[in-house]
Amino acid sequence: MVGMAEPETNLTEPRRPVSSFELFFDLVFVFSLTRVTDLILRDPHADGVLRGMLVLALLWWAWGAYAWLTNAVDTNSASARGVVLSAMGALLVVAVAVPEAFGENALPFALAYFVVRVLHLVLFAVAGGANRAAILRLAPGNLAASILLIIGVFVPSTVQLILWGLAVLIDYGTPIITGVGGFTVHAGHFFERHGLFMIIALGESVVAVGAGVLLTGAHITPLLAATILLSVAAIGGLWWAYFDWEAALSERQLSRAIGAERAHLARDMFSYLHLPLVAGVVFIAVGLESVVSHPTHHMHGVHAIGLGGGAALFMFGLSAISGRRGHRPRLDHLVAGLFCLLLIPVSLLVPGVVALVLLVGVLLVIAYIDRHHGRTGYEPRARAAQAVSADA
Repeated sequence: MVGMAEPETNLTEPRRPVSSFELFFDLVFVFSLTRVTDLILRDPHADGVLRGMLVLALLWWAWGAYAWLTNAVDTNSASARGVVLSAMGALLVVAVAVPEAFGENALPFALAYFVVRVLHLVLFAVAGGANRAAILRLAPGNLAASILLIIGVFVPSTVQLILWGLAVLIDYGTPIITGVGGFTVHAGHFFERHGLFMIIALGESVVAVGAGVLLTGAHITPLLAATILLSVAAIGGLWWAYFDWEAALSERQLSRAIGAERAHLARDMFSYLHLPLVAGVVFIAVGLESVVSHPTHHMHGVHAIGLGGGAALFMFGLSAISGRRGHRPRLDHLVAGLFCLLLIPVSLLVPGVVALVLLVGVLLVIAYIDRHHGRTGYEPRARAAQAVSADA
């Protein structure tokens, strides 16, 4: 993949690239992420943020379920593709319903989501081969969570929020209780699939910048052009922080593990700890749209939280991934996350473009540290790639 270290190869495990069919399936998530942003912006308060994060957690888990499926199951047969395409259609219904998932579109959202999960379980159980026992262990929790979403449609909104939150806890908690031993994980394919999703998520931020420009309804002034360039620099900084260093080492660690250890690493580093990264990018998109549309205005509410808080989530997520790999959490990422949190109150006091400049500054420091590893004790992407080649 462009921008990543050279892939880890294993003499006994040929690398299987992500197929065009999988990328086609992932396209629906470009739309779904923008709809989560719309949901948050429709109610830019604590309740709206909570609802947005619940929906994002559900969407991420649904996507992750199919990432595990297509990693283990050959989807070249007509029947398998038919099932996945049906799931894609149901996911599109889910995405369309997202902004009103807690309102008039709650039932379509819940029913379509249930269809997505059932199709996943059926295909995995039928075509999963050696993975069949592992997926059947997860099935009760998966179905219970989906049924809770449907029940939540018919109760008051506060109870719905509680039930949907419980559904998320069941979804994410079941693999911890049952374990994921028995799943086949092709490390290179699994890593690349998640890396491509990160690009999709970052692309949603680019869309948000474009939406912010459209909201201005004005000609491109020097200030607006500078704000657009700063926005691209911020998105590029996130890309750099993930792909230039962390991604290569995560793949290497996953490739070296075998059996149940590899499956548990895949669950923790990717299915769990990539959620803060994706959530951070969604929040940053909310902030960037506000900055681009009103660069000289002070930011308020969820827009201020989005810019600094989203970047903080991203940095804390990267540090957690480093810790799960067996290393200590990266101190520079933790410090960067704290600085990003400080941008939240700062954004209330200064023009949005100034807050954006400060964010870009933090990300540039992280990029500098990654490249000048001698001062931090971390190896850069180039050395990670060399180590991968030596292992092979």
